[in-house]
Amino acid sequence: MKGLNFTPKPDMQKPMNIASLVVSVLVLLLVGIMRRPEYKIHTDIDFSFLAPLHASINALTAVVLFFAFKYVKERKLDLHRKLINLALVLSALFLTSYVVYHFTTEETRYCGEGVIRYVYFFLLITHVVLAGLILPFILITYTRAYTGRFQLHKKMAKWVGTLWLYVAATGPIIYLMLRPCF
Repeated sequence: MKGLNFTPKPDMQKPMNIASLVVSVLVLLLVGIMRRPEYKIHTDIDFSFLAPLHASINALTAVVLFFAFKYVKERKLDLHRKLINLALVLSALFLTSYVVYHFTTEETRYCGEGVIRYVYFFLLITHVVLAGLILPFILITYTRAYTGRFQLHKKMAKWVGTLWLYVAATGPIIYLMLRPCF
């Protein structure tokens, strides 16, 4: 494909699809059990420093995704590919840190009142639901590009990318709204 210094790997389609499914299921299971009190890990290490790190990683991911979308529209496909790879690495780093935090740290309850409380819970619920649902679609969209199925990639990437950007951008907003409650 013009503007792309990359050789698609069509023979990787099936193993990557299987890996996408396995990773998605494992992540959903992990996130599901990390909130349960019986699975809390008690340690002398205070992991509360991770909360602002999560917000920072999410904010950086949102910026990276914004530029990835900008560059794909400008047909700067190598830059787009590199930024998407970076966004995936940042998301994996976020997820790892997030899981460690929630297995070791008590949940902070939102303390705001009035209309802002409804705004917070709207953002939180849409963020959490979309974050839970979007992972397999991110991985499938990535696999489609990696294996050279660019038309299918393009169709999916329009809505998957928008939702991924929403999740990444709302993460820091939710943290800032929750911050006075820590």
